[in-house]
Amino acid sequence: MAIKIDKKIKGYQVVKPEDKAATSAPVSAKVEPPMAEVIQMHESVERPETLIGSTYKIKSPLVEHALYVTVNDIVLNAGTPHEQRRPFEVFINSKNMDHFQWIVALTRILSAVFRKGGDVTFIVEELKAVFDPKGGYFKAGGIYMPSIVAEIGAVIEQHMKSIGLIHDPEMDESTRRLIAEKRAAYESASKKKAEAVSAAAGTFVPVGGESASGFPPGATMCAKCNTQALVLMDGCQTCLNCGYSKCG
Repeated sequence: MAIKIDKKIKGYQVVKPEDKAATSAPVSAKVEPPMAEVIQMHESVERPETLIGSTYKIKSPLVEHALYVTVNDIVLNAGTPHEQRRPFEVFINSKNMDHFQWIVALTRILSAVFRKGGDVTFIVEELKAVFDPKGGYFKAGGIYMPSIVAEIGAVIEQHMKSIGLIHDPEMDESTRRLIAEKRAAYESASKKKAEAVSAAAGTFVPVGGESASGFPPGATMCAKCNTQALVLMDGCQTCLNCGYSKCG
């Protein structure tokens, strides 16, 4: 087949047979390494034969016998960089049968929410916001619990923190230093006041140390962290646990 050339030839090259073979050979596609399938929590995930979990004891003054809350976890993507533990089911057991119906209903609903997948951390705040019309109580550490259901929510929150599903907000160093200074100043002022009263009365008045909660005696409950650590300093209510202050 003849080809007519209308322009001036500026250069030429002889095509060899091996060049033709290399040009006609198909270019192989780039082979990508196989990607591992990341399993997320959803309703179709089947329950394994064995689950790992933890059991927590709740001793409330509102009930005669203790409650034992067991939270079992499922391990997703075991042995891979995407491995994670997610709560799968909840069981609550007690000798007290007065609350049997609502306890069974609560455990079934919680287990269903966990198996649904997604962000299940919202259930903690919902449970902790349940108030008993007869009044709440203080648990060990001076933390106020408005109801038994709220303490069950606190237990689930503690478990979620242990498996890395919930993270506590980090308190910066300046806030920690401020709380330590406020606590030292309050304890020093309380000691001087007690010594002055003792000298005026001519009798020895023992200066109280820390209460069972680890905070000064006479501290009231903080509305932010529900801990009995709120003290009056310089005319302002200040929490010695979380740093909350009504004065900003």
